[in-house]
Amino acid sequence: MEATIKDVAKHAGVSVATISRVLNNSSVVAPETAEKVNRAIKELNYKPNFLGRNLRKRETNVILALVPSTEQTYYSEILHGMQIEALNNGYDVFMSMTNSYGPHEERLLGMLRNRTVDAAVLMGTVLDDKTLNDLADQYCIALCCEPRQGSDILTVMIDNEKAAYDAVKYLASIGHKRIGMVSTTVRAPSSVEREEGYMRALEDCGLKFDERYLFRDSYDYTSGMKAAEYFNRMENKPTAVFAVSDLLAAGFIKKATEFGIKIGREFSVIGFDNISMAEMYTPSISTVEQPCFEIGKMVAKLVIENISGKNNSGRIFLDHRLIFRQSTERK
Repeated sequence: MEATIKDVAKHAGVSVATISRVLNNSSVVAPETAEKVNRAIKELNYKPNFLGRNLRKRETNVILALVPSTEQTYYSEILHGMQIEALNNGYDVFMSMTNSYGPHEERLLGMLRNRTVDAAVLMGTVLDDKTLNDLADQYCIALCCEPRQGSDILTVMIDNEKAAYDAVKYLASIGHKRIGMVSTTVRAPSSVEREEGYMRALEDCGLKFDERYLFRDSYDYTSGMKAAEYFNRMENKPTAVFAVSDLLAAGFIKKATEFGIKIGREFSVIGFDNISMAEMYTPSISTVEQPCFEIGKMVAKLVIENISGKNNSGRIFLDHRLIFRQSTERK
């Protein structure tokens, strides 16, 4: 049988409380006593039950990160930033994928209730505002990238409306009069805000919004191809497209090229996120860059501060950046 903390105490000739103090690196234990305890631990091959200890202390130094899927590669950069900031502060980040399935998400968040994690960061949740607000009243949670209108929960993100506005305004500035948009039927807050930015940019540039130029489907690559087929059937085709993700932009470019459309020279495309594919694709894709690594670092920093008793809340905006590549050229 494995040695228990009582076995170690008996072997070292000290109390169980002294063993606990040594395990917690308490300075009140004399060095010679600590040495005797550590020697007993080694001789008995004692393995402390850190989970049980953490539950008693009501802290685990673990942050749970929930992502809807691994298809969006920018999540990996956010997680990287979170991990770096967490490690620098003595925390670990555990990631789990929810597949945007509410019951699974709620079950994972049960780790807050049983105190196996100290906080949770949600990167796109399907839970309703009431559920999120109830959780935020009791536990340390934050949102990342995807805001919620009905809550004041800490959210680290970019200004999606302004980012889309800047992208579409740029397309108008290089001579495009008919600008399409490839969006999604998933009414995520970020997609809705990007559509709003698209419409505002058209208005400010003196271009009339035509709902036929707004194509919606799913987030994946094939939906971008469907969008190219849809716009290609039009009599007055758009000469430029803004897509709410780089995957959609890549799919659009793939199919448009098959139709003989010269991307960059006669047709401009701007994506969103600046995933690695955007630079490697042919032609390379102009895009709106989210500072994913910095977003991850910031959300981890603010969450750790909240664990310590602060009350960071509301939306924290980081700056986006337009990156121009081969898929856009001046007309």
